[in-house]
Amino acid sequence: GGGFARGLGGGARAALQGDVMVSRGGGSHLVPSFVTVWVAAGVAFRPFHPLRWYNIGRLNNRTHRKLLVVDGRIGYTGGVGIAQLWTGHAQDPEHWRDTHFRVEGPVVAQMQSAFVDNWVKSAQTVLHGNDYFPPLQPLTENSAQASGPSVATQMFNSSPEGGSESMELMYLLAITAAERSIQLASAYFVPDARARKAIEDAIKRGVKVQIITPGRYMDNGIVRSASRSRWGGLLQAGTEMYEYQPTMFHCKVMIVDEWFVSVGSTNFDPRSFRLNNEANLNVFDSGFARQQSDIFNEDLAKSRRITYAEWKARPLPEKIWEQVASLFGPML
Repeated sequence: GGGFARGLGGGARAALQGDVMVSRGGGSHLVPSFVTVWVAAGVAFRPFHPLRWYNIGRLNNRTHRKLLVVDGRIGYTGGVGIAQLWTGHAQDPEHWRDTHFRVEGPVVAQMQSAFVDNWVKSAQTVLHGNDYFPPLQPLTENSAQASGPSVATQMFNSSPEGGSESMELMYLLAITAAERSIQLASAYFVPDARARKAIEDAIKRGVKVQIITPGRYMDNGIVRSASRSRWGGLLQAGTEMYEYQPTMFHCKVMIVDEWFVSVGSTNFDPRSFRLNNEANLNVFDSGFARQQSDIFNEDLAKSRRITYAEWKARPLPEKIWEQVASLFGPML
């Protein structure tokens, strides 16, 4: 966090434009001195939906998007935040397991648009021009600036103002279209009845479904309890449920038929689907999907499978608490 703050401030002093948007919830952990450094260096800083009497009804609507766009040409997105928790490689409980992606090409303009969407709502100004939206050409495998494979991608956004359930529908359409396999990594997995039915129907079609969620290292125990309360039908149907063991599992990745991959900020829960501003990068490429599937399988090897028999035999007090958590935990 400190290194990022100093780097951003230094860039601004070097006549580089810096614009920072943080959510009110996540921004509550922001060190005040960082903001002081940024503002002094000329960085434009805005909180999303700051606490005001006239927007009290929007305080539960947060931007959960995780976007970094450089010169309008290079974009970063995934599950990673700016904090000490993301400075390692999941080697201990103090360093989380997460995934982040670097992209180039025309899709970066779509990422920039997602940032501008949030910026307009808080700063009341529009970021435009070549500094933010330079001409971008499709990259090929032989492009000098290409740092990875050339694949078909899109940036998929959702927000309460622009269609709060569009992200959930995108997930459900992908699950419904699956023919062979679904691999889902989700930090917060609290499926509603519609989502559970879609998964169960996929299994009936012969689709293999594997889901990784956090284990005992979890930053929100209420959400974990709410999640486990809803596993019964999924486990009975044949869903393979796993809990990651080494540390907090913060990944948000879905791989369908080893062809379609969706990565970004969205968790598989009501808050992400209905309340948050979210952004996912959708990639349509078998090579990239197989690469992500290999990483998913590496995480499986560090996870413990939860069987239906084990789930059903959990203690009564645990079952009661999970049912209570299920009523309100997903919206926290």
